[in-house]
Amino acid sequence: MTEPQGFTSCFVGDLCFGVAVAQVQEVTYGGTLTRLPLASSRVSGLLNLRGQIIAVTDLRRCLDLDDRPAGDQPVHLILQTEDGHISLLVDRVGDVVDVDERDFELPPETLRGRARELIRGAYKLDDGLLLALDTTQILNDMDQTPDTGGLR
Repeated sequence: MTEPQGFTSCFVGDLCFGVAVAQVQEVTYGGTLTRLPLASSRVSGLLNLRGQIIAVTDLRRCLDLDDRPAGDQPVHLILQTEDGHISLLVDRVGDVVDVDERDFELPPETLRGRARELIRGAYKLDDGLLLALDTTQILNDMDQTPDTGGLR
């Protein structure tokens, strides 16, 4: 019998995503972001979190979704990676969800674009799907060619 795997659930619009609990250091709100010139458009800036400088990426931008509605304050999901910490901006954070590996399915072949690259698969829940994020791919996204405003 396999042991359940824990995911921190987070939401972008009505989509429910999951990040392995072991990767999540903390959840925080607000904070001033410092713009990072020539960074990928997916990088929102840098966050000073109690003296630690953390790169911030917006999950909406990673998935090529519409911008967050004006006035909606994003939530920082602070992740611990092999290379240090990053902040993943989401609309809100949910609960820790324990899932069974038997409920996991790979993304369907018909899923295309950015979502196909960033989602490892889905877990069936009683009230919907938990889309498991591939945080390694999100980190790779942050390293993409910087936006230069059309100049090359």
